[in-house]
Amino acid sequence: MADLPQTVTRTAAAGMVSTIDHAATSVGVDLLRRGGSAADAAVGANAVLAVTSPHACGPGGDVWALVHDSTGPPVALNAAGFAGSGADAGRLRAQGHHRIPLRGHVASVTVPGAVDGWLALHERYGRLPLAEVLAEAIRMASDGFAASPHLADRAPEVAEVAGNTDIPADLQPGGVVRRPGTARTLEAIAAHGRDGFYGGEFGQALLELGAGEYSPADLDTPIARWVEPVRAPAFGCDLWTVPPPSQGYLTLAGAWIADALPLVGADLPPGAAADALPLVGADLDADGLPLGPPGAAADGRWAHLLVEAASAAAYDRHRVLHEGAEGRVLVHPARLAPRRAAIDPTRAANLAPPAPPGATGRPGGGVAAPGDTTYLCAVDADRAGVSLINSNASGFGAHLVAGATGIFLHDRGIGFSLEPGHPALYAPGRRPPHTLAPALVTRPDGALRLVLGTMGGDSQPQILLQLLHRILKLGQSPGTAVSAGRWVLAPDGDADGFSTWLPGHGRKVLIEDPASGWASELAALGHVVEVAPAAGFGHAHVIESTAAGTLAGAADPRSLIGTAAGL
Repeated sequence: MADLPQTVTRTAAAGMVSTIDHAATSVGVDLLRRGGSAADAAVGANAVLAVTSPHACGPGGDVWALVHDSTGPPVALNAAGFAGSGADAGRLRAQGHHRIPLRGHVASVTVPGAVDGWLALHERYGRLPLAEVLAEAIRMASDGFAASPHLADRAPEVAEVAGNTDIPADLQPGGVVRRPGTARTLEAIAAHGRDGFYGGEFGQALLELGAGEYSPADLDTPIARWVEPVRAPAFGCDLWTVPPPSQGYLTLAGAWIADALPLVGADLPPGAAADALPLVGADLDADGLPLGPPGAAADGRWAHLLVEAASAAAYDRHRVLHEGAEGRVLVHPARLAPRRAAIDPTRAANLAPPAPPGATGRPGGGVAAPGDTTYLCAVDADRAGVSLINSNASGFGAHLVAGATGIFLHDRGIGFSLEPGHPALYAPGRRPPHTLAPALVTRPDGALRLVLGTMGGDSQPQILLQLLHRILKLGQSPGTAVSAGRWVLAPDGDADGFSTWLPGHGRKVLIEDPASGWASELAALGHVVEVAPAAGFGHAHVIESTAAGTLAGAADPRSLIGTAAGL
């Protein structure tokens, strides 16, 4: 993996935060230093990212989280917004749409749930006053911050978007950006809670922009809900994720399927072990932590079997994922065992996504577009952990701005279907299928082992599957696992990164590292393969609570300025 960016594993004793931006990580660590909880650190860091990374996240998006409070099983927070009272699938079909428009249309903007999620997380698990938690984000929005390379690169996309007065088209990395409207909004939240947001300047701007899509009652309706997480055993641990309409069940289903496949050393299929790369003793990373055995993951058959596990878990996602789906059913062994039994270690299945009743082939109206999300995690001295994800869906969301706030609105509604009778049909009060899929791992005794997650649209569960196997099964350190080259599944043709499991097209395996050798081996096994080192392979973050009692974490080097740091 010589040409890929690398990161080292950071260690800490009393607490740790990992995000895509060193400024956000620093704020989270400072909140821990002042006696704050993991929840305080997560909310404070997310608020900073809402200021500095509007191409990825913000108050105009949604939040999901998992929380392990150091006692008992984890709990899940669903702060995913719902379609407004004016949602009408028939109207969109009459206008010629076959999918929810990706940009420029309020139909893609569900009522944003991020702020409700921050408040619910802080109310239940916070220790510091909310004003203190949000103070640094407010200061940065008002006084200015240095633009990241990613923000500068994406700035031209919104040069002509009405209401964008904060992000200039000629923005350079390190250029100072001020966001006074966002500062006002965060101040209102700190002073008045949800009324300062949904009942304030932002809420009024959303009503005006929606022109009937939303009602005042929609904004008065609480969004954040504490819900039961989904659990599945794999790799000697308990894996946890958030329930539908999140696609998080795919991470757990893929891991359960993969757990019994011949992925390592002598477990390889007959005739394969002799020429597999040997599982040699572990090297050490820059912090002196073991890298873990490199042999298995360097073998193309390792990638093949994980691709097959992910595909077997997900090929029918379009049909079964909706707000009313039951996560425990989707990961039940009785459902997954036949899928695992059908996997051929020597040949790609190339499972086709099943067409739902009334489907008419590949949905149109989408365009290729990068997805954008931010994942972050925090663990405090009590070993309480928060795994949190906040997203605008695609880059800068719907390319709509809420009045003078300067806040970009997400386009999470693109997860809805316009197919009559579909269980995820765009309709008032419904929540769309969600790509956001944070994860958490506990040891057999219930203690926290890992918090982890990634951005990456449909590919999030695939990236997490690779990380989980590297860390839990191969014993790799967080830094080595996060830095390693990845594969992701993608739709063929011009379909976007939210269309992997839609019927009407095939899928291919994108390979990040051309030096891995995976491409030729996967092609020989029947996969459609493309080496695409510049494609999106996620920004993943991991914090591990080690058996030695310390914390070990890593921020994804693909985020360029991401940092894991602690006390």
